[in-house]
Amino acid sequence: MDRDPFLEAAIAEARQSLAEGGIPIGAVLVHEGRIIGRGHNCRVQTGSAIDHGETNCLRNAGRLPARVYQSSTIYSTLSPCPMCSGAIVLYKIPRVIVGENRTFLGAEEYMRANGIEVTVAQDAECIRLMTEFVQANPQLWNEDIGV
Repeated sequence: MDRDPFLEAAIAEARQSLAEGGIPIGAVLVHEGRIIGRGHNCRVQTGSAIDHGETNCLRNAGRLPARVYQSSTIYSTLSPCPMCSGAIVLYKIPRVIVGENRTFLGAEEYMRANGIEVTVAQDAECIRLMTEFVQANPQLWNEDIGV
């Protein structure tokens, strides 16, 4: 079975963050079959508490009309946290593809309660990236999720 190319692009973003010394979470925003935004967790790199993968992706996508967000899909390697889920709900992005939620279960039920379709792939590469990172960097991971 072929892997989803958009999830692959999000994984590439996660790997880039890891290579930069950051947390391996990546995201892409897809509209009409084309990536219009990509990003990764840059909290370590930028020193910003809110520079998560999904928010970084949305910032990099730039200012878009509401109709674009409302007909897009966001792919994230990890279940979006409450902050990122809030941004997804705010812009009414109707579909979220989650690489995995075993290492961290974000605010998926909040998104679903707001009419967003959430699909979890449980992708082995996403799980491996986060499992290895959390084991090697528990203090940094806990900082990222506010523990």
